[in-house]
Amino acid sequence: MTLYRIFYRLFRFLFAVFFRWQVIGVEHIPKEGAVILCANHISLLDPPLVGSGCNRVVHFMAKEELFRIPVFSALITQFGAFPVKRGAGDRSAIRTTLKLLEEGKILGIFPEGTRSRTGELGKGMPGAAMFALKSDAAVIPVAIIGPYRLFRPVKLVFGRPIDLSAQRAGRTDSETLKETTELIMQRIKELMDQYTS
Repeated sequence: MTLYRIFYRLFRFLFAVFFRWQVIGVEHIPKEGAVILCANHISLLDPPLVGSGCNRVVHFMAKEELFRIPVFSALITQFGAFPVKRGAGDRSAIRTTLKLLEEGKILGIFPEGTRSRTGELGKGMPGAAMFALKSDAAVIPVAIIGPYRLFRPVKLVFGRPIDLSAQRAGRTDSETLKETTELIMQRIKELMDQYTS
């Protein structure tokens, strides 16, 4: 069994026992082919939550500073993470992302770019939209509904794929990026509103 699968099972157990997680809509994730999971971001626990809620391996960008920690760097690399320089157009990270999608893999991304301190959905950055428009990946909105408190339920909701056929039919310019970003964030917000009790 790979290290990824060992921790996959461990996190599923921990989320089930300590956070009573509820995973909804996993059937919306295609069983094969490229997928971009676009989720809101409220905690450092979000990547393992999304990854362990999906039946396929999920690859995440992680800030490059984490890869300077020797043991931790080796672990997150085994989990499919790859480094990105935040606040800059990191060409290497962009190439890695597009290559993963070309290979039919799953990318997990948080369009807000940083954690929300309030739990409210923030403004989306154009990165997720750019990868969506430069690939044929299925784009799945994901809602993480917390907060993470021991023995209190956390919901992980996967929505239906977003129809981006109109956006992909035209040029990938700033207006199309903005429109696609807003559509992705709108779908995430709709899931959050629908499943917040």
